[in-house]
Amino acid sequence: MISAERDQIGISLIFCLHIFNTKYTLRLIWYDQITLRIQETDMLYKGDTLYLDWLEDGIAELVFDAPGSVNKLDTATVASLGEAIGVLEQQSDLKGLLLRSNKAAFIVGADITEFLSLFLVPEEQLSQWLQFANSVFNRLEDLPVPTIAAVNGYALGGGCECVLATDYRLATPDLRIGLPETKLGIMPGFGGSVRMPRMLGADSALEIIAAGKDVGADQALKIGLVDGVVKAEKLVEGAKAVLRQAINGDLDWKAKRQPKLEPLKLSKIEATMSFTIAKGMVAQTAGKHYPAPITAVKTIEAAARFGREEALNLENKSFVPLAHTNEARALVGIFLNDQYVKGKAKKLTKDVETPKQAAVLGAGIMGGGIAYQSAWKGVPVVMKDINDKSLTLGMTEAAKLLNKQLERGKIDGLKLAGVISTIHPTLDYAGFDRVDVVVEAVVENPKVKKAVLAETEQKVRPDTVLASNTSTIPISELANALERPENFCGMHFFNPVHRMPLVEIIRGEKSSDETIAKVVAWASKMGKTPIVVNDCPGFFVNRVLFPYFAGFSQLLRDGADFRKIDKVMEKQFGWPMGPAYLLDVVGIDTAHHAQAVMAAGFPQRMQKDYRDAIDALFDANRFGQKNGLGFWRYKEDSKGKPKKEEDAAVEDLLAEVSQPKRDFSEEEIIARMMIPMVNEVVRCLEEGIIATPAEADMALVYGLGFPPFHGGAFRWLDTLGSAKYLDMAQQYQHLGPLYEVPEGLRNKARHNEPYYPPVEPARPVGDLKTA
Repeated sequence: MISAERDQIGISLIFCLHIFNTKYTLRLIWYDQITLRIQETDMLYKGDTLYLDWLEDGIAELVFDAPGSVNKLDTATVASLGEAIGVLEQQSDLKGLLLRSNKAAFIVGADITEFLSLFLVPEEQLSQWLQFANSVFNRLEDLPVPTIAAVNGYALGGGCECVLATDYRLATPDLRIGLPETKLGIMPGFGGSVRMPRMLGADSALEIIAAGKDVGADQALKIGLVDGVVKAEKLVEGAKAVLRQAINGDLDWKAKRQPKLEPLKLSKIEATMSFTIAKGMVAQTAGKHYPAPITAVKTIEAAARFGREEALNLENKSFVPLAHTNEARALVGIFLNDQYVKGKAKKLTKDVETPKQAAVLGAGIMGGGIAYQSAWKGVPVVMKDINDKSLTLGMTEAAKLLNKQLERGKIDGLKLAGVISTIHPTLDYAGFDRVDVVVEAVVENPKVKKAVLAETEQKVRPDTVLASNTSTIPISELANALERPENFCGMHFFNPVHRMPLVEIIRGEKSSDETIAKVVAWASKMGKTPIVVNDCPGFFVNRVLFPYFAGFSQLLRDGADFRKIDKVMEKQFGWPMGPAYLLDVVGIDTAHHAQAVMAAGFPQRMQKDYRDAIDALFDANRFGQKNGLGFWRYKEDSKGKPKKEEDAAVEDLLAEVSQPKRDFSEEEIIARMMIPMVNEVVRCLEEGIIATPAEADMALVYGLGFPPFHGGAFRWLDTLGSAKYLDMAQQYQHLGPLYEVPEGLRNKARHNEPYYPPVEPARPVGDLKTA
């Protein structure tokens, strides 16, 4: 039923359509304000996520139009695409095909929410489904007419592989196109590792595939990934114009297609150079813990001498084993957890206005980093300190970071000047009456922080939110100094601010929901990943870090060599820095202070009855990189970065607090380092300090650099199995309370239960085809 009603503005249409045959659609053609004609046209195909229709003169359009805001190339869409191509194959009057999207982006990629269940499908069935999917793209590529993809916005992963199967690609300036699969522990599985090298040449393709990169419109045009770039409003007309030229014979579309069907055109010398360099780069950047990049490179190399069909078979044989690795499950888990955390932050802030003006109390490196990040992302900031020297240091830090952006070509001089002009250094409270949020980043001393916060509270509006960048001091303790504790919370940045994604938002006993939401909104605006935790000494990240350091101290006390511990935890477990090097970077003095705070907060587990390595180095004024002396001696290299060197004096200091040196196996080192941390992570979940395993794992990955290929503490625990973990931990329970497994984890271990919800394997391949 269709009705037209006149209102105060003009005509409003109310449509109530009941269409039982999806073969038909309705077109509305306006003649004037109140007259319309309805044409019933024959639609070639209509699926849930795409449709196929005639455009003009034998040209058909295949339009991706999934429910929701974005298109994804999920299993159902692949099946639907196959059905649509089947319809095209029956059209004797077909002259050309245009692929496009009805969304703001072409296809954002595969539906990664399906991955974990797909990865549980037996290898033979997964291989069969990939063969089916590739047959769909092959049939698209083999249509007896020219094809073009009109690509707007994102075309990533499967979306990129889809457009690679067309003859021509026309894009809009906002294009981002690439193959990010190796970042998820897999490799392209829909022909991307076959078609891209044959289109672009080995070097450009290897750079994109091995690194999981995406490129913009200009770079895509330069390397031949797209054939042209036009304004969005001209995209469809431009694509039709290209098709007409191909149909008329002005463009040789068959010649354009042919290289994708043949072996890769490389001489023996060229192949040796390209693949040797690529393997070296991958070994340097990815290492042994990330098998996907090197597997992709070796697969492209092996497939280079074959045509499309055999090359696709090799891609299939490489993809399937990767999909069944723990690394792939962990990296996909990180992606899904990241989406969950960001979605939770978005939901939390939907009813609050993002702060438009901010302030930082305390300049220096940290304050300057926070000010830079806020200004860089568009929130002007007042930076206050009590002396000019600190303000100069803070402004210098912000200017240094902006100059790096200038050197990389990310900004020009005008942009740099514009950003730096939004950072206002001050020795007084000028401008504080206009700020929406203030973050305090002064010395880690509760008396100083309380005094600064109490004074600031009197200088700002009653609705201004105050936050403290403390790393260990309980927020509820600091709130005691305030008249409006409901407007106060913690905002824990990680150093260096511009690089570390995480910001811990700490809810004190009296922090209001609105306060938390405003600070989360500011952190999100700054490009950070905010995770809300409840208050306790050390909050979440530092609370679980110091048991890890305690495990390190006990190993040293028992005669382990700190160099071997670092080597094992870096090379074998995968941490970016071993515990000794991390302590030098954090600062031995900082760790010594925080260790005392944690011991006071959790005396049963973290109070020690012996003098440890941190005490010994602190007493010797070896504070790490900040003064050039820690576990190592540091000197600046030619780039001004601290380079560590052996220092014999450390051995004498450690001998005072250690038993005679003895060797420890790699397995024992990993167990004794990780058990205290994982136990504390579990306690934080059980106590409600952290809300979910997903948030805990993302906080560890983004805040501490927990090895992504493990997926976080809970993912690592689930991969190991709770029962096996309990058996391992019980071997070391004689070492003290840090090694005692929490009761909740013991209960799970009885039935080997995981912390993440169990994932069921995807349905059999036959069902997937018609899903």
